[in-house]
Amino acid sequence: MFRVDIYLIEIKDWYYYDMAQQEDLFKKIISHCKEYGFVFPSSEIYDGLGAVYDYGQYGVELKNNIKTLWWKSMTLLHDNVVGIDSAIFMHPRIWQASGHVDAFNDPLIDNKDSKKRYRADVLIEDYLAKIEDKIEKEVAKAAKRFGDSFNAELYKETNPRVLGYKEEYQSTLKAFTKALTEGDLEGVRQIIIDKKIVCPISGTANWTEVRQFNLMFATEMGSTAEGASKIYLRPETAQGIFVNYLNVQKTGRMKLPFGIAQIGKASATKSLPVSSSSACESSNRWKCSSLWLRARR
Repeated sequence: MFRVDIYLIEIKDWYYYDMAQQEDLFKKIISHCKEYGFVFPSSEIYDGLGAVYDYGQYGVELKNNIKTLWWKSMTLLHDNVVGIDSAIFMHPRIWQASGHVDAFNDPLIDNKDSKKRYRADVLIEDYLAKIEDKIEKEVAKAAKRFGDSFNAELYKETNPRVLGYKEEYQSTLKAFTKALTEGDLEGVRQIIIDKKIVCPISGTANWTEVRQFNLMFATEMGSTAEGASKIYLRPETAQGIFVNYLNVQKTGRMKLPFGIAQIGKASATKSLPVSSSSACESSNRWKCSSLWLRARR
């Protein structure tokens, strides 16, 4: 499956940046994009709506150019790839079957002092990454001290400080994996407390309880409130491709393998700082899925 997710602004390795500097950087980027007509904060005359942005006159032209280029390269240049445009509303049983209702969520934790919200699992992953960095720094210092005769693997296996870091890493990873596997949110929080993981903004460890936060947007469909049924805005564009593949195959007389491409809106909340346009409630998704026939013996 080929997938390209286009966001207006995206910075990789999100949580490995200093959060205060990161927010300041995004403010400058958004301000620059607004000044030159690429992005406007949505509903700005009414104080705006957090994490929601509108494309400006140049931003929409840039987006449309990219869409046109992507569509041509994915469909018009391939004889076995066609396009569809599925609805943003789908039957709730689709999301139940795909696992989105039960599993499409993040464990979130709030810092009471900074009022910032974080993904608890990412805080722990960041802590583990810092331990790895410490090990690499120790090895780098030793390599500089001993020169060409230095054996990095032997040093990692014998140096007391490195062994201490490795033991800390393994014990934390084991407890973290166990807590996630068992869905033990209190266990996840206890790791954060025990390892003295602090908020990047306030520098304190004054944390709330960890809560599961479903990332799908729910709404109701029906003519009356009493008879309305709960449905979700699609969190990804792929499901529209999957549930329509037989219709496409039959009406287009497609032979396997063939591909289906789609450009459309996908709505999902992001447990990221609201100053980020990557946390927008609805982003453009560009997807092409290939369907293959697997032979059975």
